[in-house]
Amino acid sequence: MWRNADILDLVGWLRNYTSQLPGLIPKPGVYGLDLYSLHASMDAVIDYLDKIDPKAASQARERYSCFEHFGDDPQAYGMTASQHHSLSCEDEVVQQVAELQRHAADFLSRDGKIAADELFFAEQNARVAQNAEHYYRAMYRGRPSTWNLRDTHMVDTLDNLFQHLEQQGERPKAIVWAHNSHLGDARATQMGERGELNVGQLVRERHGREAVLVGFTTYTGTVTAASDWGGSAERKRVRPGMDDSYELMFHDVGIPQFLLVIRRNGDLVEELKPAHLERAIGVIYRPETERWSHYFHASLSQQFDAIIHFDETRAVEPLERTVQWQEGEFPETYPSGL
Repeated sequence: MWRNADILDLVGWLRNYTSQLPGLIPKPGVYGLDLYSLHASMDAVIDYLDKIDPKAASQARERYSCFEHFGDDPQAYGMTASQHHSLSCEDEVVQQVAELQRHAADFLSRDGKIAADELFFAEQNARVAQNAEHYYRAMYRGRPSTWNLRDTHMVDTLDNLFQHLEQQGERPKAIVWAHNSHLGDARATQMGERGELNVGQLVRERHGREAVLVGFTTYTGTVTAASDWGGSAERKRVRPGMDDSYELMFHDVGIPQFLLVIRRNGDLVEELKPAHLERAIGVIYRPETERWSHYFHASLSQQFDAIIHFDETRAVEPLERTVQWQEGEFPETYPSGL
């Protein structure tokens, strides 16, 4: 999702922009919200403690060594630990978060703002390890449980980041870049009917009119996605929007790309027909089963505050092109075939 040319261009532009800002102006940053980095986050906690408290680092290593029996595959851990609490590492990851918080004042007394930033990052990585441990155990209990854990973790991370920046004297704003299924209010979709919440819903509930939810739609084009979870990235042709879908409705407008403002300052300004089909393409795209695997009913007027529609989109280009992605290229004569 992130190792592609578009993100590389964005980060390069952002670095250049930031380097030209006057010294006293707060610099924009890029932060991760997800919880898939179980082992990387544990390593980050240990690296932090190695620099400031070797004894505490040794204790952290001992706690996190609980995961060594399962190798580098967190799903293998989840499958085993879900069978009985005694097989899990839950107590160890909870203890590590508590330990960092207990010694926070001492750690902060060392290097001012730099110390505060480094402690915050270490605490967040410890929380990632704690929540990821819970997430992988919950994988074997069903989708609503894991989905809700993951999206709640994302919003908690966002709120923790805001609190940290405010303590530094900043007045932060954030752009959260994620899939429509995370950012649109779940209560306006079939997700809510299944008992699933998401980032958009939680942000609206916690921050009200301060939040603006923006979704993206497309009618056709290409997409970089896999055929199965964990599969290789492929370049696939996106089928035209189906009948009774918002995608077809926007295509019929006849404008190649546009911004549609649905709500302004929380008030509805544009009512769209409810209960249309809406398409969701994530890391997986299966055109052959598209209706059942990628469409759901939603009320766009309640789901988002604004929509950006691109009638035709182009697949992001991976930094490392696989054979499968290359084979997805269309000839220069496409679609005439001459």
